[in-house]
Amino acid sequence: MLLIQYTTAAGARRVGILTGDSVTPIQGFTSTLELARAAIARGHSLAALADASAGGDADALEAILAEGRLLAPLDHPDAAHCYVTGTGLTHLGSADTRDAMHKKIGGDVEALSDSMKMFRMGVEGGKPQGDTPGVQPEWFYKGDGSIVRASGQAIEMPDFALDGGEEPEIAGLYVIGEDGQPWRLGFALGNEFSDHVTERQNYLYLAHSKLRNCGVGPALLVGELPAHVSGVSRILGTDGQVRWQKAFVSGEQNMSHTIANLEYHHFKYGLFTRPGDVHIHFFGTATLSFADNVQVAAGETFEIASPQFGPALRNTLAVTPDTYKKVKAL
Repeated sequence: MLLIQYTTAAGARRVGILTGDSVTPIQGFTSTLELARAAIARGHSLAALADASAGGDADALEAILAEGRLLAPLDHPDAAHCYVTGTGLTHLGSADTRDAMHKKIGGDVEALSDSMKMFRMGVEGGKPQGDTPGVQPEWFYKGDGSIVRASGQAIEMPDFALDGGEEPEIAGLYVIGEDGQPWRLGFALGNEFSDHVTERQNYLYLAHSKLRNCGVGPALLVGELPAHVSGVSRILGTDGQVRWQKAFVSGEQNMSHTIANLEYHHFKYGLFTRPGDVHIHFFGTATLSFADNVQVAAGETFEIASPQFGPALRNTLAVTPDTYKKVKAL
């Protein structure tokens, strides 16, 4: 099942089931968050409640997209109650990438960079058996709900940034129940978007490089993540032509960590189990145009597509002026 959030031509919010090019509205709920909270309270699955509540005249996806009425598949009315976070060094990549990576991490551990040490730790201990936690992944904070961009909206790069590049990923979407229990609603395509030039200067700049917008959606895939996810990441020039493209893979078959292990090492912190909060958590990638020496310019478009997730995620890159205000003593 695929769910999307959108607004009607009159501006009213809706959540609906996406089937092909048609969206069936879910009656009685105006958002994915409302639907999820009701499912938790009633002891129903998200899919079951959505199915039982769907009805009425279908909306055309084409019109929703063309008129800019699509929303991110999960949000919170107070953006400060939506955490956007992620984990890195979690993906094995293509067969060639895997072979090269295994050669890099072989041999003397002390001769490896810190990043390669962490990747090796994931390969060796990121998929524990049973309920025992595995090794911790790299973890980062991106921002709150205000940084999330729906498909069709611009991803904004601050003018002090040294780079703005895509990272095609799968994101887990979560709601925290009233008793502090994390609930996973499903998964969505994501463009985790980072400043790779800043990060390359020194890995300790990772935190700075991640404080950026991100793209999420268009749809929420309800249920479990397939073991193998395949898709294509593209950069479209200002003329709409493909300037760069490469396949990407995700899913546990292509990862050095299980989803459960990544979730454990995020939600083990009490800070992230505050009742009512929303979480969007990126699971990492092994594919990015920056690795091929591509620099994306303002006006060009990121496109991330995987048939399992419905329509492609598209965001145009924009540059925003510096908004820094010098701190004053009070």
